[in-house]
Amino acid sequence: MTSASAPPAVVGVIGGGRMGTGIAQSFAAAGSSVVVVEHDEAAAAVALDRIADGLRRAAERGGPGGFATGEVPDRVTAVTSIAELPADADLVVEAVPEDAALKARLLTAAERAVGERCVLATNTSSLPVTELAAALKRPGRFLGMHFFNPVPVSALVELVLTPDTTGETLTAAAGWTHALGKQKVVVQDSPGFASSRLGLALGLEAVRMVEEGVAEPEAIDTAMRLGYRHPMGPLRLTDVVGLDVRLAIADHLHKTLGERFAPPALLREKVARGELGRKTGKGFYPWP
Repeated sequence: MTSASAPPAVVGVIGGGRMGTGIAQSFAAAGSSVVVVEHDEAAAAVALDRIADGLRRAAERGGPGGFATGEVPDRVTAVTSIAELPADADLVVEAVPEDAALKARLLTAAERAVGERCVLATNTSSLPVTELAAALKRPGRFLGMHFFNPVPVSALVELVLTPDTTGETLTAAAGWTHALGKQKVVVQDSPGFASSRLGLALGLEAVRMVEEGVAEPEAIDTAMRLGYRHPMGPLRLTDVVGLDVRLAIADHLHKTLGERFAPPALLREKVARGELGRKTGKGFYPWP
């Protein structure tokens, strides 16, 4: 494992969606060699295109990495099997949809593919990290690394510890977070951790206010931006995160923490209509 004062030399990212490619882009810009795992060649190609586009936009903003043309550097590759993860990987981050069984299956496959000193991490925003750790032979080398969307410009990584996470694993993850230019917060595993639990509580109440006719989405968001200095209102943020993602987290917290996290009917209706936010062009706002 590389020094905690530097980025990991070799990183694997399981999942080439918006979060996975954002994580891959961030480590690549910091100097890591990155391998992204997707389910087929077409998805792998899309992931590489997304990373190239992200690097181009980062270069236009004057961001790190030095890839002025937005090309994917040679050290970023995509594969179609977890077995192709580098055996010498320092870190593997799982970033697939919020399905506990899927995550556990992919993490156990990754554990078989890499060396014993590799740190495994899940990017889950709400699922119990301790339960995922139970599927692993080396749970001490595992933790949650909860990145935030959009990953390249977000300043925060929430490090989620299980009772088995070793101090060495935390030190490594904290150092790598710092090497990305991000700030860490360390929390113990609990439903929703700190960020998702508080963020969702605000978001659900904002949806209820729209449902009850208290105010229009723009008014609610403006109140939070100007009155409380939030960089983005809770409804616009829900659109960015994805209404389906928010609903899945709400369902999980409803089961574990009770009625205060019961999803509003309006949220379920919008998801059923396919109004998932920015990724579908419509949520609480239109997205051209």
